[in-house]
Amino acid sequence: MSNSDAAPTNAQGLVPDSDASARFAVPWRRLPMVSMIAAGALSTSVVIAQSETPDDITSDPAGWTESEEGIPVTDALTMQKCGTCHAPDDKGNLSRISWIRSTPEGWAQTIKRMVKLNGLDISPVEARSVVKYLSTYHGLAPEEAKPVMYLAEKRIQDETIIPNDTLRQTCASCHAFAQPMSSRRSKREWGLLQNMHRALYSTAEFIYNTPVGSGYDEDGGPAPQEGEKPEKQAIAALKWLSANAPLHTPEWAAWRPRIRAPKLGGKWLVSAEMRGHGKFVGEMTVAPKEPGSDEYVTTTVLRSLKDGSVHTRKGSALIYTGFSWRGSSNGTAQAGAPDSLDSNLRETMWFAPDQSMAMGRWYWGEYHEFGFDVTLRREAGAPVIGGISADAIKAGTKGAQVHIYGANLPADLTAADIDFGGGTKVAKLVSVTPNEAVVTLDVASDAVPGQRDLSLASAVLPKALPVYASVDYVKVTPDTALAHLGGLKFAKGFEQFAAYAWSNGPDGKPNTPDDFAIRPIEATWKLAEFPTVPYDDDIHFVGTIDQGSGLFTPNVEGPDPQRRFGRNNYGEVWVVATAKDLVGKDGKPLSGRSYLVITVPTYKRWDQPEVSE
Repeated sequence: MSNSDAAPTNAQGLVPDSDASARFAVPWRRLPMVSMIAAGALSTSVVIAQSETPDDITSDPAGWTESEEGIPVTDALTMQKCGTCHAPDDKGNLSRISWIRSTPEGWAQTIKRMVKLNGLDISPVEARSVVKYLSTYHGLAPEEAKPVMYLAEKRIQDETIIPNDTLRQTCASCHAFAQPMSSRRSKREWGLLQNMHRALYSTAEFIYNTPVGSGYDEDGGPAPQEGEKPEKQAIAALKWLSANAPLHTPEWAAWRPRIRAPKLGGKWLVSAEMRGHGKFVGEMTVAPKEPGSDEYVTTTVLRSLKDGSVHTRKGSALIYTGFSWRGSSNGTAQAGAPDSLDSNLRETMWFAPDQSMAMGRWYWGEYHEFGFDVTLRREAGAPVIGGISADAIKAGTKGAQVHIYGANLPADLTAADIDFGGGTKVAKLVSVTPNEAVVTLDVASDAVPGQRDLSLASAVLPKALPVYASVDYVKVTPDTALAHLGGLKFAKGFEQFAAYAWSNGPDGKPNTPDDFAIRPIEATWKLAEFPTVPYDDDIHFVGTIDQGSGLFTPNVEGPDPQRRFGRNNYGEVWVVATAKDLVGKDGKPLSGRSYLVITVPTYKRWDQPEVSE
């Protein structure tokens, strides 16, 4: 499928938009079938003979009796649209639906599947309303959603939440493990999810039937006793998911009575950082589209602490589940380069249950490769801190001038009201306005290396200032990266790298838990060969890296007649950063490197722009 067949990147039918109905309808019906099923969406009810003894976990879950308490469906539109196939009971439960909780993205995928495979007749406006209801009252608690927000934020990262090789094989070999962990289900529903995968994917059937510890699994479960048959991976995975992602949890029990309409109108202090572009501070003004609405319009002004440039954005957003922000915004200046800070972007944020702060990612790019890491703090009258001008200060420094950016800073502020932690002293308060305080700071020569919290009156900014004794090594981020060829029929997938100076920390030993990043550094960038196939010479074909900025631009897709065997321009390389102003103990410039894979375009897209972008 070519890009012209894919869903439009600006489609956002489940996110506020002036033409939401029209935009939503296009990808709703054109999305490939597998995308609507791969997330484990529920299917319509089928009348079957159910077993009265569901305790045998090795039997077919379709024959189990649902023994867990369901979550009644109370929304009239959801009952109308879903209740014709999902049978209601005398408690208000709808079959299947009442035994699943999921994110906005998860429920949107479910509805799409119902439209595509089961003939559900639902308009875009109705679909959005049903998703809003289900993701709120049959959704995740904030504490359950936060660990897997990286999936909705489109972050590319190594997952650390996969518990063992069994779950890596049965779930994470085809999609992120955050996908199943973005839902909670009864044991029967987890079993039916496995049934769906068995029916649709032959690889799933093979992996599920593979015994634990048979070479595809190393630590998925205990070894079988003598004379016992080894447990199949499907059973081990079902046991783990039923125990660790059940329908009913303490987090959900505590959150369910606390669910309330979000009230996010007002001003928010913004602090942001973008790889390769440094830190930003600013303010977002949020206003409901109409009184009591959970849809908002926004105006955001960001100022770069690196070069002082100002970027203004206007956007809109919708709140799902009472704490999940999904929005978009457009820069008022004309975007130019692919990494332009004035590009149109999507906003995904998680709000704290008390609605005092939020954190998330604002991103853009064909592969969502560019983005701001963002933190919002509500301006409610009390002092709040968004950031400081200094990236780090070396121990023994005297009279360092530091700008503190915030909101509602008190006019009667004194130097004694400001504290950067042990081994530091605010020597002088130079000036203060409601949004900025300027101080001079002394750091003791024997100050313990580490990140310091900043407290100002009643406000605290955690890990605001790194104090270091020496720069011990250079590290390139991301550690591992992925770029996509393109430029002919498909768009390119770029990658932005950044280099940071690191400290060995208080123990003085490298690569131990107390190591910390000191500051971003200026570096020169180059590609180096990563040996895989003899004579492949990847660095001559995969693309180029800007020597000053660290932005990697991939080559075009398709066979290359100048390459051996006419191969495509894919490959693997090292990305090497050499510090411009830092040398090691040997007198040579410090350097670091990252592993980069350059692959072919993503020919088919299974994601959904309506919610997740």
